[in-house]
Formats: sequence, C-alpha cells, structure tokens
Amino acid sequence: MPLPDPADSSQNASARALRVLVLGGTGFIGRHAVAALHASGTQVSIGSRHPERHESNYPFAVLRLARFEQLLHPDAWAPLLKDVDVVVNCVGILRQRPNESYDDVHHRAPAALAVACAGAGIKLIHTSALALHEGAQSRFLSSKLLGEYAIEASGGDYAIVRPSLLDGEGGFGARWLRGLSRSPIQFIPRGARGGIAAMAATDLGQAFAALAALPSLASHREVELGGTRRYGYAEYLRELRADYTGTRALQIPLPNWAARLGAHVCDALHFSPFSYGHWILLQRDNMPSPNRLPELLGREPLPIRSPGAPTIRRRPGAVHAGKIGPHDLPDTPAG
Repeated sequence: MPLPDPADSSQNASARALRVLVLGGTGFIGRHAVAALHASGTQVSIGSRHPERHESNYPFAVLRLARFEQLLHPDAWAPLLKDVDVVVNCVGILRQRPNESYDDVHHRAPAALAVACAGAGIKLIHTSALALHEGAQSRFLSSKLLGEYAIEASGGDYAIVRPSLLDGEGGFGARWLRGLSRSPIQFIPRGARGGIAAMAATDLGQAFAALAALPSLASHREVELGGTRRYGYAEYLRELRADYTGTRALQIPLPNWAARLGAHVCDALHFSPFSYGHWILLQRDNMPSPNRLPELLGREPLPIRSPGAPTIRRRPGAVHAGKIGPHDLPDTPAG
C-alpha cells in the first residue's frame, strides 16, 4: 500500500475550514465577530456560559460552555482549545460582580489563555481598549492593561485589538448613547475633551475575520481600530441625534466634580454604562494611531448611522465632524 503523499496532506490541511473559537460569542462584540467569521466560511465555536442564547441564535456553531473567570491556569484551557486554530477573545465586564473580578476576567484568565495558546500553537486575537495607560485610577482600566502585558509576555502568536467607541445593535453603551442623543436637554461634562473615533460594530467583526485568516499575526501585534472621523463627546451626540431629527438639543456644561460623582454613583448602583473608568477615558483622546481598520477591511469604515434611520438634512451652518485620513489620527470597554 503506497504511503500518503505529504503534499496531499498539506493541501488537505489548507483546504480545511479555519476553526475559530469565539470567547464571549453571545455578547455584543462576540455576536458581530461570530457573524463575520461564519460569513467568511469559518468553522465557528462559541465559548459562553449562556447556552440559551447560543441555541436560538447560532445553530451553525458548536457551543463550548465556559466560565471565563474560573479558567485561571493554562491547563484549564486545554479542553476548550481542542481542534481550534484561532481564538478570538471578546470577554469583558463593565463592572465587578460576585465571583467576577476585573483582575480575573481582564488579567489572569487572558494570561492563562495566552500561555495555553502559545503552547498549542494557536493564534490568539484579544479584544482590549484604546487609551489604556499606567497610573489610571480605575481597576477596570488597569486590569485591562495588565492583561495586555501578560499576553505580550506569553511568547505566542497574538494580536491585541483596541477598538474605539462602538455603535451597533445590541450594545449596552450604544443603546444608552442613542437614547441620550434623543433627549432635548443633554449635560456635557466640561472635562470630556478627548477625541472619539466611533466605529460600527459590524466593521469590528469583519476586522476579526480578516485577522483570523492571516497565516501569522506577527505584523499585527497591536491593532488600533476606529472610524475616520474625529468627534468630541458633545459633537458625537449631535451626530447621533441627526439620525432622528433636524432639531438641536440644548447641551448644558456639567462641572467635572458632578461628572465624577455621577460616575461613582452609577458604579455603586450598577446603573447605566457610565462608569468611573469611562469618565477617565472621556478626558483623553480615544483615537487609533495608526488606524488599521481601512487596511483590514479593504475599504473605508462604515459611517455611524442608525439602522433604517431616515436621512435628515442638516440646517446650513450646522456643525459637522471633520474628516481625517486613516493614518493621520493622533473606550469605552470593548462591549
């Protein structure tokens, strides 16, 4: 009996569909990643603790039950990583809950995952956030930064993806911001001076699919993504409002102490997506540098529009966000 030709084996391997595990695949960012990967012909598995969401929405995907905050050692990841070529990690928490700490979810579990992927030769695409920095007085932000450091130290083939503010169906923050934009009165913190490169969540999903298809992530270790328009916070609300009406809202400046107090209250009550971490980010630029989204998409990013919204003609002299080139750009949490 003749031995199999190694060339045939190589061809069969290359012809096999890419096998991608999307962690947090039933969440806001994860759903867009799953949709884009499935559309590209990828064999998708979903890592989630919500099987009821999987069964009704993703009959094409294999469910792998996972409690991310409990997978704090590389060996614990072995069953989930079986028959996987690429892992896309979309897991994150806005606020801590019993048995779910920022350190476990944003730092220790991703660190263990990165080591496990490196040992198994699996590519890892990790979702982080823009504008993380040393010394941030927010455990939400500092835990994400520590997670990045751990992934970088793993020695594996990884990409750290840092999207700007996301807009799209199913997003907690996106829904709140669109609701706020409809209000005739809006309070704008004086210190919210940072730039925002808001982008469509569907574009982020397609960027994940493009990264997963790469044979190596060596040239994409840090991937910053955003739209090609720079908004201030007040200007972004005006842009969202233009989807619904041609009238302008009354925007009232809010003292910084009041914004900070409001952020702490929202954290304490688990109310709204506004948090102390977000208050810190609003004071800094959240702009990708460079912006690699057009490169990954092979086109310009989608504009920020409400699905099915009518086109509202702006009054002459209305303020427009200035357009800037994708490589001239100087978080919200990712989901």
